[in-house]
Amino acid sequence: MENNYLNDFILRSLEEDIGAGDHSSLACIPRDAAGKARLLVKEKGVLAGARVAKQVFSVVDNELIFDLLTGDGNEISPGDIVFTVSGRQQSILKAERLVLNIMQRMSGIATATKAYVEKLKGLHTRVLDTRKTTPGMRLLEKEAVRIGGGFNHRMGLYDMIILKDNHIDYAGGIPEAIRRTREYLKKNNLDLKVEIEARNLDDVKLILGTGGIDRIMLDNFSIEDTREAVKMIAGKVETESSGGITLDNIRDYALCGVDFVSAGALTNHVKSLDMSLKAIRQ
Repeated sequence: MENNYLNDFILRSLEEDIGAGDHSSLACIPRDAAGKARLLVKEKGVLAGARVAKQVFSVVDNELIFDLLTGDGNEISPGDIVFTVSGRQQSILKAERLVLNIMQRMSGIATATKAYVEKLKGLHTRVLDTRKTTPGMRLLEKEAVRIGGGFNHRMGLYDMIILKDNHIDYAGGIPEAIRRTREYLKKNNLDLKVEIEARNLDDVKLILGTGGIDRIMLDNFSIEDTREAVKMIAGKVETESSGGITLDNIRDYALCGVDFVSAGALTNHVKSLDMSLKAIRQ
């Protein structure tokens, strides 16, 4: 993750939260009072966001001492302590909510991703995320997917072309959408992978007949049609199942032989993992 992005994100988030001042802390905590706190795990899952938490504390107060006890990607259970932080009490309190918001969400995403990845043990199919992310938090959430064992699809509209149903309809059909895309890439000297969405088996035939793409997205296909599509494609291009993917059916789709399965639920419907930052009384 780019450091500039992370620092800008942290500063914007702190400004949103603190505004004119943390009056709760200013009202009852002496400026130079020192203290210590620990991050306590309250729910089983996969840890993500500890690296980011360290940076949050550093931005708030670079004199805070951060002691990491377990790292990102490790399994955690209720009662585990992820880290301790010591220094000015006011600084710890300023950072508390942002640290928790980030770590709870990232850990929830990593935990969910690992559950999907576990379903595909022994298969070549890889789990992908989507662009269904929280505005402003995309890089954090996609990092959490990687920590959970998944893979990132494109980061945004700029690093891969995906011709979906609306693109195809606006362009006048599959052949025209592909033709225009290849001309655009050549004209602008761009080297981007091109994926196109198929809505049915007839679309798959038309795409294969047209050529000029790298991956076919089998969108909302049934298991039976997915199996037939993979047979038709026969390894000529990459294949991806998308739409309606759940923990209950992801392995069934993967067993059809697709290269990728994308699931918006990894970042869109995730439950944050419960944890809290607790003061240590000395």
